[in-house]
Amino acid sequence: WTPTSAIEHAMSRKRKAPSGSAEPRQAVRETLTFNGSTLLRARLVLATLSARPVRITNIRIDEESPGLTPSEASFIRLLDKMTNGTRIEINETGTTMSFRPGLLVGGAISHDCGGGGDGVRAAGWFLEGIAPLAPFMKRPLHLTLENCVTNDDLDPSVDMLREVTLALLRKFGIGGDEETAGGLEVKIRCRGAAPGGGGLVEFRCPVVRQLRSVDLLDAGLVKRVRGVAYSTKVSPQVPNRMVSRVRGVLNQLLPDVYVYTDVYSGKTSGASPGFAVCLWAETTTGCML
Repeated sequence: WTPTSAIEHAMSRKRKAPSGSAEPRQAVRETLTFNGSTLLRARLVLATLSARPVRITNIRIDEESPGLTPSEASFIRLLDKMTNGTRIEINETGTTMSFRPGLLVGGAISHDCGGGGDGVRAAGWFLEGIAPLAPFMKRPLHLTLENCVTNDDLDPSVDMLREVTLALLRKFGIGGDEETAGGLEVKIRCRGAAPGGGGLVEFRCPVVRQLRSVDLLDAGLVKRVRGVAYSTKVSPQVPNRMVSRVRGVLNQLLPDVYVYTDVYSGKTSGASPGFAVCLWAETTTGCML
């Protein structure tokens, strides 16, 4: 097998190949088709992770307001900002969409969640969908959610995601080792109570090379309870009364209970008055509930 024979072999293969039959570098993956709006956010997230194009039809076609909701359209725009090369096609009524994901890029991204009102979801709804994608970006993600609702009675609060969801992500090795320590966090710059919103939330997530396996078969027993009572544009005595009532109930079950107050006023208090309390528990096996 000489260099001359190798050249002749290559030329013979080139002569045998018909014109226009060059194979593409990467085969086009088959498009998955789904019907209805069920699990729409999860389907888009999994399509982005697997680089699989999807087509979703009949989105709320029988409802009074057919098509995508404002928050679903906003989430699609956010995915477009986080990726490079994503192609999105939506028909005029919003009942059919095609989504061909691009590459996850990350970096510094700002996104307007649309404030409050009907059909607008809280910041926790957006962060729930972004959390599975964030560790696999090309660059560490620094996401700023503007004009958002931080706490409502429909979606997980930002406090719960900060204390419970991030603790679970650290068990997978995201922000929990020496290389990525301190890179995983959620900061509440401004509270935004429903319905007006006006909150500002920052989410940072490092890039990981591989995930650790997790064994969470035993929930264990509750050993301590922590929490936060917040208020916006109301009297500072309101969260103090909430803390007193919470301790009055939980101290009958266990002594290690600590709930702190988080009072917002002025420009950091959003557009609507409100107050709430968020509680989480740590068990003897390290689970956060």
